[in-house]
Amino acid sequence: MAMNLRLRDDQTEALKLRAEEEGTSMHAVLLKAVDDYLSRTAHEALVRKAAREQTVKWAELLERLK
Repeated sequence: MAMNLRLRDDQTEALKLRAEEEGTSMHAVLLKAVDDYLSRTAHEALVRKAAREQTVKWAELLERLK
């Protein structure tokens, strides 16, 4: 899917410099950033879900420990 991405001038310059440092394109840097974000937030969502489940499971004990 094609899309437009509007960056501030400072973001564009930083992205251009990073791409040059890595010897790759700005497009490739952005794709990696999106993949990293999606991976990180998926993990965080799993952790939050597990925490909620464990809080419910151990609610009585947690209440007694207060």
